[in-house]
Amino acid sequence: MPRIVLYEPEIPQNVGNVARTAAATRTELHLVRPFGFRWGDPRLKRAGLDYWPHVRYVLHDSWTAFLEALPAGARVWAFSTKAERSLYEVRFHPDDYLLFGPETRGLPQAVLARFPALRIPMPGPVRSLNLAVSVGVAVYEVLRQNPEP
Repeated sequence: MPRIVLYEPEIPQNVGNVARTAAATRTELHLVRPFGFRWGDPRLKRAGLDYWPHVRYVLHDSWTAFLEALPAGARVWAFSTKAERSLYEVRFHPDDYLLFGPETRGLPQAVLARFPALRIPMPGPVRSLNLAVSVGVAVYEVLRQNPEP
């Protein structure tokens, strides 16, 4: 299964919704501090409903801590509205890491320079999708490309 990485998420409801997607797809969720909310925020729990016991998540105290925990040879895809390449142009591996930035500012340039960047095509007039929706689109594309036997 792929792994979802949320870099410094700001909105607890988005993280709760992403956690539900992680539970539904048996996808590991990595959360990189600092957060824009307290870990015990009731909005986080409410958005995740009663699925939290089914979520495999890892809390990283910093970006450096996440990088240090990343296995050698791991493939990380950074999602950004600034990317040129569409996620539909990539052949995903089932154990890839899907990296998403904070809701209001996206991934910093230093992170985007480190990993290949992908975008979700949006032919309409909007700048971006909601974080939880973007995660869902990406995770299900990885699963579509790598069906379970």
